Amino acid sequence: MQQPAAKNELFKILGVGFGIAVTVGGTVGTGILRKPGPIAAQLGDPWLIMGLWLAVSLYAFLGTLCTIELGTSMPRAGAWYVYARRAFGDYAGFVVGINSWLGTCSALGFGVYTMSEYLALLLSPLAGYEPYVAASILLILTIIHWIGLALASSFQNIMSVLKGVGLFIFVAVCYIYGNEITSEQATLTTSRIMSTGSWIAPVVFSLQAIFYTYDGWHTAAYFSEEDRDPSRNLPRSMIGGVLLIIAIYLLCNLAILHILPMNELSQSKLAAADAIRLIFGEGSGKIVTLFLMISILGIVNAQLLFNPRVLYSMSRDGLFLKAGSSVNKGGTPAAAMLTTSAVAIFLILIGKDACEKLSDIATFFFVLGHASGFASLLALRKKEPLLPRPWKVPAYPFLPALMLLISLAFLASAVVQDLPSSQFALLFMIISYPAYLLVSRFNR
Repeated sequence: MQQPAAKNELFKILGVGFGIAVTVGGTVGTGILRKPGPIAAQLGDPWLIMGLWLAVSLYAFLGTLCTIELGTSMPRAGAWYVYARRAFGDYAGFVVGINSWLGTCSALGFGVYTMSEYLALLLSPLAGYEPYVAASILLILTIIHWIGLALASSFQNIMSVLKGVGLFIFVAVCYIYGNEITSEQATLTTSRIMSTGSWIAPVVFSLQAIFYTYDGWHTAAYFSEEDRDPSRNLPRSMIGGVLLIIAIYLLCNLAILHILPMNELSQSKLAAADAIRLIFGEGSGKIVTLFLMISILGIVNAQLLFNPRVLYSMSRDGLFLKAGSSVNKGGTPAAAMLTTSAVAIFLILIGKDACEKLSDIATFFFVLGHASGFASLLALRKKEPLLPRPWKVPAYPFLPALMLLISLAFLASAVVQDLPSSQFALLFMIISYPAYLLVSRFNR
C-alpha cells in the first residue's frame, strides 16, 4: 500500500474509474425514483417535464466544464471551499465550507434513515427501531472508511456499477415489457399549471426537485488532491461521470413516461416502483425496495467519502479544529470522518423530520456552493492570471458568468417560493460570522 509522503497528507492512489464511480454514486440516489411523480403533478405535460430535465442536464454539464478548470488548477481536497477561500479570503471560504459540510451531514443522516425504513419493509421485526438501525448502518460504513481509502473507494466502485446497471435494466424492462400509453393518457388536465393558470411556481418547484436530484455532479473535484494525475484524470472523470448521469436520468424519465399514464404518475410517490408493479404485478415490490437500498447505500458511501475532506481541508487551513487535519494509516481523514459521522448520527437520533428539514435547507446551500465556484473562477482569472491552468473553460468569460447568473436567479426564486427554508438559511449565514471569529481566535 502506498504511504503518504508526509504526516497527515492524503494518499495519491485514485484514478479515472473512481472519479466516474464517485460522481455517479454521489449523485444518483432516490431522487430519480421519487421526484418524477411530484414533478408530473406540477407540470402535467411530458414535453415540459423533459424540457426541464434537459435544461438542468445542460446546467450540470456546463457547470462541470467550469469546475474542471478550478479542480485542475487547485488540486486540493474540499472543492467549493478551496476555491472560495482562494478567491475571496478566509471568511468566504469558512461560510462556503461549513455550510457545505453541515448540509451534507443532514443529507447523510436523512439518507441512512430512509434506507433503514426500506430495510424495515423487508424485515418487519426492525419496524419501530429505524433510528437505531440507521445509526448502526452509519457506524458500519464508518468502520469501512476507517480501514482506509483503498477499501472505501473499492466499495464505492461496486455500489456505483450495481446502481448504474440496475437503472439501465429498468429502462430496458419498461420498453421491452411495458405497454406504451396513449396520447390522451400522456397529459394531466389537473396539473398545478392548469389549475392555477400560472407556470412560475410549478416550474420553480420542479427545478428545485431536479436540482436536488442532480446535486453531486461535481463530486470528483473533492478528490483531486488524491488523484494520481489530476490534470489528466479529472477532466475525464468529471465529463464521463456527468454524461453518464445525464443518460441515466433522461432515459429513466422517458421510460417512466412511456408506460405510466400521467394521472397515475402525478399521484406516485415512487414512480419507478409503480412502473415495475404495472409490468410484473405487486410481487415485484421487494425487488424495487432492495434496489432502492443499494442506490441509497451508494450515495451515502460517497457522502461519507467526500464530506470529511471539506473539514480536513478547513482544519489544515486553520478554519476548524487542528485535530481535523489528521490522517490515519489507511489514508482517511480520521478526526474529520468521526466528526462527520457523529453529527449525522446525532441528527438521526433527534428525528427524521429534523434531517428532512435540514436537507431542504441544504438545497439552498448546495446551489450557493455552485454559485461560489463560478464566481471564484471569474475572480481568480483576474486576481491570479499566472496561476497554472491545465484546463481552461471554453467560452470564457461568457460561460462562467452565465452559470453564475443562472445560479443566482435560482437562489432568488427559491427564496421567494420557500420562505421558511430560506429564513433558516439566512440565519445560518448570520451565525457564521461570529462562529468564524470564534474559530479564528481559538486557533490563534
